[in-house]
Amino acid sequence: MQNNDTGLTVTVSSSSAAPDAHPPFQVVGAERQSRILVTCDHATNRVPADVAGGSLGIGAADMGRHIAYDVGAAGVTLALAEALDAPAILSDFSRLVIDPNRGEDDPTLVMKLYDGTLIPANRHVDEAEVERRLNALHRPYHQAYAELAARRPDTVIVAVHSFTPCLRGRAARPWHVGVLHAPADGRLSRAFLARLEAEPDLWVGDNEPYLGHLPGDAIDRHAILMGRHNTLIELRNDLIETPAQQRAWGQRLAPILQAALNDTDPR
Repeated sequence: MQNNDTGLTVTVSSSSAAPDAHPPFQVVGAERQSRILVTCDHATNRVPADVAGGSLGIGAADMGRHIAYDVGAAGVTLALAEALDAPAILSDFSRLVIDPNRGEDDPTLVMKLYDGTLIPANRHVDEAEVERRLNALHRPYHQAYAELAARRPDTVIVAVHSFTPCLRGRAARPWHVGVLHAPADGRLSRAFLARLEAEPDLWVGDNEPYLGHLPGDAIDRHAILMGRHNTLIELRNDLIETPAQQRAWGQRLAPILQAALNDTDPR
């Protein structure tokens, strides 16, 4: 195990086959009063002990890469939420076990191959095991997410992710930060983009390094379908490797995000 200085434990391997009673998510600052809810769908690379004995069959180096979790995103999430006096929810299981940012019918819900790495423990996963992981991890996370989002009628959802500077065999991704938004609702994202683009030292991606959202993903489910203001932030993970970098980005983004929300929907 490794502590990532965010309050979450990053687990790269385990030999225990005992049932796992570890909660599949962490909520921080539930009592905070901001209308913003900060989320981190891919906060850790923990593999529960009851999933293939706590190991997916790949090495620590691969489990430390972006394929297993969003490197640095948890620390940014906590710093951003603190700066905004906002609650936060963070998943506490690897995206390779089951991806909480995918709908239950998404074919990439349980990945068997990701960025050149085969995932041995997922190669022969059947419907029963997928259902078990949904019940143990994915559904409890989304239930808690839904309850937090429903705490007030004007909730704004801000999702924090990170991206790798270069996928294997692909072009480099030069942006410092990307803002992802779906055609169905870009209100907050457009205002946030405008504010970020006014920062002279930032290279900002509009729906980069990938396009907006997929039907059934977390933002679609908890924000777009519910009519809530929302945006998804993607930070290049080599810029947020250390706790100090994570805090700095969270503190920098907070006033920019709040100003964008005031531009969009002042309350």
